[in-house]
Amino acid sequence: MITLQQDAQGFIRMNRHFPNSAAVTMTFSDGSQEVLTGRRLNEIYDAALASYRAGNQLDAKGFSRGPKKKIQQGIEFVPVHPGMTA
Repeated sequence: MITLQQDAQGFIRMNRHFPNSAAVTMTFSDGSQEVLTGRRLNEIYDAALASYRAGNQLDAKGFSRGPKKKIQQGIEFVPVHPGMTA
């Protein structure tokens, strides 16, 4: 069992995928808890990563096709809220 804690800003720290069959207990800042599968949490992570890349004009692989400058290629914090198990 993996346990994650939501921070005060509404994020969890996640910089990689979890095994699809893993059970992940997420404790939210309001004190409520939910159990998600690794597959569902990976879907949430992928959606946050796609949003980050779109907002920073990166392609699907995380590369900038514009002028060269140092850009963070991934994300480490994923926004979450109660009710994401569906």
